[in-house]
Amino acid sequence: MSETELGPEIRTEQVPAGELVFETLVCGDPASKKLALFMHGFPELAFSWRHQLPLAARLGYQAWAPNQRGYGGTTRPKPVRDYRIERLVEDAGHLIDASGCSEVLLVGHDWGGLVAWEAALRAVRPLQRLVVMNLPHPKRMREELRSNWRQKLRSLYALFFQLPWLPEWVLTRRGARAVGEAFRRMAVDKSRFPDEVLDVYRKSALQPGAMTAMLNWYRAAGRRFGEDIPETPVLEIPTLMIWGEQDTALGKELTYGTERLVRDLTIRYLPDVSHWVQQEAPERVNAILEAWLEGRTPPEG
Repeated sequence: MSETELGPEIRTEQVPAGELVFETLVCGDPASKKLALFMHGFPELAFSWRHQLPLAARLGYQAWAPNQRGYGGTTRPKPVRDYRIERLVEDAGHLIDASGCSEVLLVGHDWGGLVAWEAALRAVRPLQRLVVMNLPHPKRMREELRSNWRQKLRSLYALFFQLPWLPEWVLTRRGARAVGEAFRRMAVDKSRFPDEVLDVYRKSALQPGAMTAMLNWYRAAGRRFGEDIPETPVLEIPTLMIWGEQDTALGKELTYGTERLVRDLTIRYLPDVSHWVQQEAPERVNAILEAWLEGRTPPEG
């Protein structure tokens, strides 16, 4: 990722955390004791937070966006079991430790949203605030997958990802064209995903072993399907949900009832935005995020 693609205020650092080394986009004062940790989804990268990192830095945070386990230039374990949710949550904890910060804002989107939810629910480290974009509370997701046939159909792609080698072939053929098209096809405002942006994701997915590592997040989860899941506690951490309503993978109804699971919840819907909310509508997402962090009423979408 070039400086032109990221902006001059964002730098790339290699951050040892736990057993891995995370390729991390960093922005802001390294002396700050406030960490904003941004966790990306599939098939994204830390690059997906390029619009939010400078905002967090301006608000006084040391802003980090790691390429998560297996992505980009981050360490790529081979065993599928190394991509279980417990390991992903541990990564978040190790990154928080590596920052040396005493105040933590955890932000996640898509798979990164699941990591954020689970890190908060499991109390992997003390958090002051939580932000999740287009990924429902884990309990709501389980409830809808049991009863909502529309959501079951939307989630069928995850079954395809359980197959060996074939998903890798489909997603990486023709220069990983399918990876780029995942963004542009789902987006409402396709101008937010020009070729130079899609090329970042395509090139990363074509690195040796990268696509398998990315898919192993799904495979590790799929191998545990049907296991008993402990009851989740009511979350006490102040939480903001931002949701692009034109999400073709996750229905808006998955957000309903979250207020019974989170004590201090704020939700903002963006009616004309897709799943890729923070990239497709960065100005609106940033306005909501800034107001909420400053204790003001966030604008409606």
